[in-house]
Amino acid sequence: MANIVEEYGVAAGICEVVMASLHGLMCTTPIPSSWCPVERLHGTLAQCEEIYGVPFVKGLYECAKNASPSQRLFNLSPFALLNTVRNKPGRRSCETEVSSRFPIRARETTQTTQMTELRRIRAVLVPLVLALLVTLTGADDCGRDFHGKCSCGYQMYNYRTQYVVNCTNTGFRDTAMLERLPLQTEVVIFNGNYVNELPWNVFGALNDLVNLTIVDMSNNHIREIRGKTYHHVANVRRLILNHNNLSISRYDDEEYNHHHPRVFSNFINLQELHLTNAFADNTSAELSADLHDIFVNSNLTKLVKLHLEQNEIVQFSDKRVFCDLPSLLDLHLGDNLLTELNFNLSCMPRLRFLDLERNRFEQVRPRDLALLDAVQAQTNRPSPLTVDFTYNPFVCDCGLYPLIEWLDRTNVTVRNRDVLVCQRNRQVHEPLRTLNVGRCRKQLTSGGGVNPTGHTTTLVFVLVCLSCVLLALVAGLVYVSKDKLRGLLTPVVDSVSKKVHYTTIKDEDAPEQYV
Repeated sequence: MANIVEEYGVAAGICEVVMASLHGLMCTTPIPSSWCPVERLHGTLAQCEEIYGVPFVKGLYECAKNASPSQRLFNLSPFALLNTVRNKPGRRSCETEVSSRFPIRARETTQTTQMTELRRIRAVLVPLVLALLVTLTGADDCGRDFHGKCSCGYQMYNYRTQYVVNCTNTGFRDTAMLERLPLQTEVVIFNGNYVNELPWNVFGALNDLVNLTIVDMSNNHIREIRGKTYHHVANVRRLILNHNNLSISRYDDEEYNHHHPRVFSNFINLQELHLTNAFADNTSAELSADLHDIFVNSNLTKLVKLHLEQNEIVQFSDKRVFCDLPSLLDLHLGDNLLTELNFNLSCMPRLRFLDLERNRFEQVRPRDLALLDAVQAQTNRPSPLTVDFTYNPFVCDCGLYPLIEWLDRTNVTVRNRDVLVCQRNRQVHEPLRTLNVGRCRKQLTSGGGVNPTGHTTTLVFVLVCLSCVLLALVAGLVYVSKDKLRGLLTPVVDSVSKKVHYTTIKDEDAPEQYV
C-alpha cells in the first residue's frame, strides 16, 4: 500500500476518498456507545499519517464536521459523505483549506488514470478496513466473570442489530456472572443452565441497565423466583421464562411458601410475558388464583401478550384471573386441558386474539359461543376478536350443531375455520364444513333439544349397567355368606313352620258351624 501511494502520489482528492471510505465504513457499523467516534477516527488517521506520510486526517474530519453535524455524517456511506462535504455552502473554503495544508506531490495524470488508481487503492484498502471492523465489533468473551462461556457483542436479533449477551447451554449453576453485564446490553439470553433458584438482584444491585429490553431465561430448571430478584429492569419489554419448573403457589410446598405476589413488579414497561410450560408438574389447582394475585400486585398494566401454553390447565377456578390486565391483546392458552371457557372474557375490552388450539374441546357450549359474540360486540373495540379452535378433539354428533351454526353467522374471526375437523368413532376425521347437521336442526326446531335421543340412550345404558353390577354384588355376597345365613334363617323357618302346623290342627278340631 505504501509503495502504491508513494509511486502515484496522494492528492487531497484521493485522500478524501480513502479517508472517507474508512470513516464511512467505521461509522455505519454498530460500535459500543462508550467508544468515542472522534477519538477512534483520529487514532486511525494518525496511523495513516505515520504509514503514508500524508497528514490528512484531522483536516478532513474537521472539514466534514463543519459541513454537517457529526451524528448525521456517521450514518452516510463513503461517497455520500464526500458529496455532503463538497455540496455544503463552505465547500470551496474547505477545499482551499485542505489543499493549502496538504499540497499535491504527485505528477500530473489524466482523469482516467486517476480514477483507475483510485479503484486500485480502494480495492486494497476496503478488505483491510473490513477486517479491522470484524476485530473491533466482533463478540468477545464478556470478561473473566463469564469464564469464556458466553458471547457478547452486536448481532442481529429480532430483525435488528442489538448488543446481545448469550449464555446458552453453558452449564452454569448460579447467576453470579449476570451481575457483571456490560452496560450497553440490550438482550440477555441465559438458557439451558441449572439454576434452581433466582437470588435477589440477579442483575446486580448497582447496575443501571437502561438499554436492556429483552430477558430470556428459558429452560434453566428454575423453581423459585424471589420477590426481589429483578431490579433495574424498567425498560424490559419482553420476559421469557419458558420450560422451567416454577412454583408460585403457597400450597405447592407444605414447609415453604413460594408465592411472591410482587415478583414482576419492577417490570413497569413489560409488554410480553412468556410462561409456556413454565410451571412444575404438581402445580396446585389454585394456579389461576395465584396468577391473578401476581397480576394484581405486579401492576402489569402495559402487558399486551401473555403465553400460558403447555401448562396442563384444566380450568380456571378464579374467573377473573385476567381481568387486571387492561391492555391485554393476545392470550395464548394452547396445548392445555380446557373443555370450556370458564373465565371472564368481558373484562378484557382490548382482547384481539384467543388461542385455544390443542385443548380438550369435544364441543363448544352455546353459552361460550354467546360470550365470544358479546366480547366482539363491545363498543369502542380497537380490533376484531380472533379465536383459534384448531386441533381440538371435536366429536361428530349433534353436540357440534351450536358451533357449526355459530360459524355461519358470527362476526368473530375463527382462525383456520375451513380446516376444523371432528372425530367419528375416534378414528375418522371429518371436516366440520361438510358435516350433515340436518337431523340435528330438525330436532332442535321440533322442541326436542339438541340430540335428546342420544342423551336418553346413554342414560338408560348407564342405569342398566349399574343395576347389573348391583345384582352381581348382592349374589356374590349371598354366596360367600351362605353358611352364616343358613344358621340365622333355620330357626326362623322352623318357628314359622311349627306355628303354621299348630294352627292347622286347631282348625281341624273345631266343630263346623252351620248358619
